[in-house]
Amino acid sequence: MTRIHAGLPGLVLLCGLQLAVAEAVRADAPGRSLRPQVRPASITSMATRVAAARPVDVAPPTPGAPASADAGEVARAALRAIEVTRNANPRAPALPRGNATDELSNVIAVTARESEAHAPVTLVRRSLRPRLRPANLAEAPRRAAAAAAPAPQAVPAALQADFNRWIAGFRGRALSAGVSGAVFDRAFAGVEYLPQVVKRDGNQSEFTTSTGDYLSRAVSDSRVRNGRAAAAEQAGRLNAIAARYDVPGHYVAAVWGMESNYGANRGNTPLISALATLAHDGRRGAFFEKQLIAALKILQNGDVRPEDMTGSWAGAMGHTQFIPTSYAAYAVDFTGDGRRDIWSDDPTDALASTAAYLAKAGWIPNMPWGVEVIVPRDFNFALAHGPKKMPSEWERLGLRAADGGRLRDHGSAKLLLPSGAQGVAFLTFRNFDVIKRYNNSDAYALGVGHLGDRIAGAGPLKGSWPEGDHRLKRAEREEVQRLLARRGFDPGGVDGRLGPNSIRAIRAFQSSAGLVPDGHPSVPLLQALRR
Repeated sequence: MTRIHAGLPGLVLLCGLQLAVAEAVRADAPGRSLRPQVRPASITSMATRVAAARPVDVAPPTPGAPASADAGEVARAALRAIEVTRNANPRAPALPRGNATDELSNVIAVTARESEAHAPVTLVRRSLRPRLRPANLAEAPRRAAAAAAPAPQAVPAALQADFNRWIAGFRGRALSAGVSGAVFDRAFAGVEYLPQVVKRDGNQSEFTTSTGDYLSRAVSDSRVRNGRAAAAEQAGRLNAIAARYDVPGHYVAAVWGMESNYGANRGNTPLISALATLAHDGRRGAFFEKQLIAALKILQNGDVRPEDMTGSWAGAMGHTQFIPTSYAAYAVDFTGDGRRDIWSDDPTDALASTAAYLAKAGWIPNMPWGVEVIVPRDFNFALAHGPKKMPSEWERLGLRAADGGRLRDHGSAKLLLPSGAQGVAFLTFRNFDVIKRYNNSDAYALGVGHLGDRIAGAGPLKGSWPEGDHRLKRAEREEVQRLLARRGFDPGGVDGRLGPNSIRAIRAFQSSAGLVPDGHPSVPLLQALRR
């Protein structure tokens, strides 16, 4: 098997030879391939598909030997291989303009030309980050994002006409809100109705993942490793941000990891099109129209160009996924370039904006978000999710720090049992509630807090989660309330929202049935009510 040193030259030759072989096969192939044509977003993605199709033994550089190769010579050899194969197979149909082979050939040709004036490429033992890649590959991530964008869908004429009428009516409302006509017209010049956005908005599945399963993904080993690497790379910026806003950098980095996987998944949906589509759709029209006006004001302020304002299908933007109104309230220009730029590859403004958000939401310096604790079996679980107490008081009630240390009085704390008495337990402080201001979810706040601790060097949680646990669906929660009421335990109505009244009713039923009265709405609880 041919052994090729890793690096750009080997990658180019590998891609070129693979495409040469592919063209040889085309000559004897039926009318078209049964495999869908996929345009490579970058040489990196092409190499991944080549490697998957034909294993190659890639040898590491010999220790102590200079690991380099002539990129131009390798590129020219790959071009010759493609050309020879084409000439040798006259029956092979001409490749259309923009075919993956031609696209790769163009990149190889650029590499060959550039090599005339450059030194040989030196191979490295780890991947180079995008900002260090050669100029002709520097935009690979953006091309990859563009290639991953959903294909446009045909819009019925009647729907398009109605959308156009809505835009005309909305223009007046936007101008009345302070958006200039010129800004509006430029922003809407290329706006399209996006059916796929409406579909996603209407088909959001219920969140039934257990907290344990959620955290296993949110704080996976790979996310911790990547977070530590990202925090180390951005250490200077994070330290400066922490000094200004009194929010530790590892928690800011944790939000970054949770929201966009450290900038890797910022979203590529045109934001004005997405927000206009959702505002027109009407299901949450008032909310999205408010976001759309805020987005137009961001453009008016000059923070970003319309074509660069991309994000998630629901309107969240940048490295830490701000919605437009949150951006207007909290985004900062930390770099001092006159723009609050949360979209570019440089995450500085986005990280600083996240710290500013948490600071304004009430972050208390030198206070943890929470600590893992061990709860004794004979504990009074009626105290869970109830009033806050000082950690020393919780300690007198039998709680112990999971790490074996003492519970320090950082401030009053609440006992949180995400999976009931059988799961991991936490004492949560004021900063836990501050994180929930970013995303009002206990699971999310636990994810940010625990990921931040792991990035800072802490180990995994000590406790374990019950197997088979999951969050009840709305229909199941309503059934729990109906069955409680039928048994004489008043849940305060049947609406699928398990508030304080429902939790009290659950505890009362658990006590009457000889179960641990932790108030946790679990599958075993529902099964017990059904009996």
